[in-house]
Amino acid sequence: MIKMQKERLSYVHPHGAISKGKILMVASSPAVSKQTGWPIGFWSAELTHPMRVFEEAGYEVELVSTAGGKLEMDGYSNPTDASGYSAHDIISLGYLQKQEFRDRLANTRKFTDVQPAQYAAIFLVGGQGPMYTFRGNSDLQQVFVSFYEAGKPAAAVCHSTTLLLEARKSNGDLLVTGKTWTGFADAEEDYADQAVGQKIQPYRIETEARKIAGTTFKVAPPFSSYAIQDGNLITGQQQNSGAAAAELVVELLNAK
Repeated sequence: MIKMQKERLSYVHPHGAISKGKILMVASSPAVSKQTGWPIGFWSAELTHPMRVFEEAGYEVELVSTAGGKLEMDGYSNPTDASGYSAHDIISLGYLQKQEFRDRLANTRKFTDVQPAQYAAIFLVGGQGPMYTFRGNSDLQQVFVSFYEAGKPAAAVCHSTTLLLEARKSNGDLLVTGKTWTGFADAEEDYADQAVGQKIQPYRIETEARKIAGTTFKVAPPFSSYAIQDGNLITGQQQNSGAAAAELVVELLNAK
């Protein structure tokens, strides 16, 4: 009888392994919703779940923000929030136990202060803040497109995909022209609005995306883990899709 042998080499950082490269994660700085009056920022799971994927795959992560300085997570995304809405999010809860992670949130560089050439990929963190701080942000659009046009993975999840409603390539075409992508769905906006009893967002990404000619916007059932890779553009539908989108980024990087 021949005995089959299998070997598997796992690459885990930062346990003494050499970094495979750096990934730039961009989150919204704190803002105030004009719809609700709530303080808003980034959605915790859309930072921590992808970050875990990247770090366990051997990549370093630098977290930057739209304005620099301290970051604040959306209240309902905090696993310790009294609402209990995200109490199940043990990954975010774990990160929040780390002083190093809390220090990262307390002091970020502004995204314009980094050199894109030093990073292997870009990942835009979602949340309520991007609907105000990413939309119309021509500098952030330019940085995101620079990764895409350099052939590097360029990823966005949930409400951070609002950037793709306007981002244009150097030839003037919308980046999403000819692309299939996803983002926060209208059905998910309906659920959120009904849960709080009012309209939360100033506009809806799916509604606006479907007005764009020559692009395909797809959504899965509400709150499914759903991510799409089209070339080196990667998008995730909402907070449950961050890890799936990050895994697609890692697959692209490892294939190079």
